[in-house]
Order: sequence, then structure tokens, then C-alpha cells
Amino acid sequence: MSSTVEFWEYANEAVLSASYAKTNEAEQGLLEFEHLPHSADSPPVIKVDGQKPRTVESCERELIRRRRTEIQLREALAREEKDELIRQMVVLRQESDHRLLNGAQMIVSLLSLQGRASKNAEVASQLAAAADRITTMCRIHQHLNAFNGAPTIAIKQYLEELCRDFSTMLSLGPDRSIVVEGIESSLPAATAIPLGFTANELITNAAKYGTGRITLSLERNPKKGYLLSVSNDGPGLPEGFDPAGSKGLGMKIIRSFVEQIGGELRISRGDGNQGTRFTVLFF
Repeated sequence: MSSTVEFWEYANEAVLSASYAKTNEAEQGLLEFEHLPHSADSPPVIKVDGQKPRTVESCERELIRRRRTEIQLREALAREEKDELIRQMVVLRQESDHRLLNGAQMIVSLLSLQGRASKNAEVASQLAAAADRITTMCRIHQHLNAFNGAPTIAIKQYLEELCRDFSTMLSLGPDRSIVVEGIESSLPAATAIPLGFTANELITNAAKYGTGRITLSLERNPKKGYLLSVSNDGPGLPEGFDPAGSKGLGMKIIRSFVEQIGGELRISRGDGNQGTRFTVLFF
């Protein structure tokens, strides 16, 4: 030790650690602590609670060991609390999904009943179309959540099914089709499901703001990982557009899911310098 003061600080911390480990003594206060005489050639010695004398070095080792154990216990407790929080969030999300689908099915039933009761053929047709779109939205929602518990997902097939229902819901014509290109690969469900939500938001934006064909492509990154891109024709985004600074809800959702899989979002021009391409780099 560099000084007598530092030594006694360490010694007192060791006593506090020992008393903390013993519930009864901790409730009653510090244990009995005694400074024993020692010569100039021997190290200082202390005696705790009537136990055998201990040197400074042994107290310091004990203190370090107790500190390390405490840190490990705190980390284990934090992991346990985090796992419990995740389990609660999963249950709440499943309950929310169940209520959402039940509510949507009720809306579909009401629209269908209203359509059949209407004597106006055009109104009945519009109500039927609305019911079909809500049904399709429910299928998309089920696609996005269907693989919870699955270890891996065939990502291209997953995206193709998602885009097929999207085309139906949005009533896209031949000039506004959604095309899925690229490789097939099995990805962990923890990556594939957030990726599906990301693709969902990007396709929605492309259909809302772009024109022409929407292309969704999945490729291997020459360096590492994968590249998922969604591009469309039409006007591109303004120069200097920063997705991190966007206040739109859609971009916030996209950024959140990209961060969840440890990915990176990039924005560029589409083929022929037309339209916009959003690319998610992930591993």
C-alpha cells in the first residue's frame, strides 16, 4: 500500500464487505475490528470478528474477489431482468396482435354485411373491395409474425409471399408490380422478422411516393453479410436527404428495425440514376 491511510480504507472496505455477506451482523452494524501491533519489518495486521489475524494483502485479495463476485451477481441479475422484460413484451405483443386481428375481422364482417344489404351495386362493390383489402392487410400482418419460435427462415420465399399480398392489397397494375430478385438464403428468425418489417415499410413508401415498378432485391455483400434493397422509379429524394434527421413515422420505424438487426441504412439513386433505392446492409 502507498500509505497507512489507504491501507485502512481498504481494510475497512473489506470489513464492510464481510458484514454485508452476513445478514445478522449487517443488521446489527459492523463486525468487531481490531488493529494488531506489528513491527516495522512486518506488514500491518487486522483482526475481524474474533477471526484469525489477516495481512493487508489477504484483505485486499478478499476485497477484489468480493467486488468481482458482486459485479458478476449484478450482471446476472440484469440479464435475468432483461429476459423477463423481453418475455413480458412478447406476451403483450401477442395479445395486441390477437386483438388487432379480431378487430380487423369484425370490420371485415361489418363491411360484408353492409355490402350485401346495400341496394346500390357500386357501393356494394366498394365495400367488398375495402373488406378484401383489410383481409389482405391481416394476411401481411400474419406473414410478418408467423415465424416466431422458428430458428431460421427462407428469406426470399418469405419476402415473395409478403410482396404478393402487398400487390393484392394495393391493387397494383402491371406497370406498378413488385418484383423480388436475388438469392435465397436461410436467416435466423431474429434477423428475418425485423427485416420483413423493414421491407414492409420500404415498399409502402415506394408505392406511396414513387412510380413504376418496385424492385426488392436480396444479395450477398461482397465484403460481408447481405444487402436488401428496395427501389422504384419516379422522382428521387431531395439532395442531402438524411434518414436520421427525418421526422416521419415511417423512417423512424425503418431506422428502429435496422438498428435492431445491427444493420446500416443507405440511400442512393435507382438504376439509370432514376428514382430512389433504399439499401439495408446487415450481417
